[in-house]
Amino acid sequence: MTDKQASVRHDAAQQRYELLVEGQPLGFAAYSEQGERMVFTHTEVDPSLSGQGLGSVLAKGALDDARRRGKRVVPQCEFIARYIERHEEWQDLVDPV
Repeated sequence: MTDKQASVRHDAAQQRYELLVEGQPLGFAAYSEQGERMVFTHTEVDPSLSGQGLGSVLAKGALDDARRRGKRVVPQCEFIARYIERHEEWQDLVDPV
């Protein structure tokens, strides 16, 4: 993982979670909110940050917030789906629609 300062911010108006690296938005996870479901549709991180674990920081931050808000998750995005598959602690959030 990178030694850069990374955080995740929820932008409800844009229906996305933003990855901030040293205060700069360098990635996002887009979703569509459908009642009690959050359908994750696309995740993107600046290619220059590839391999630094920042996509995982973004996925964890988004899923933490979904759990806190009592939402079910539909991982249409391949990255989020693979992250959940590899991390058993998130599998209970998945809504098998």
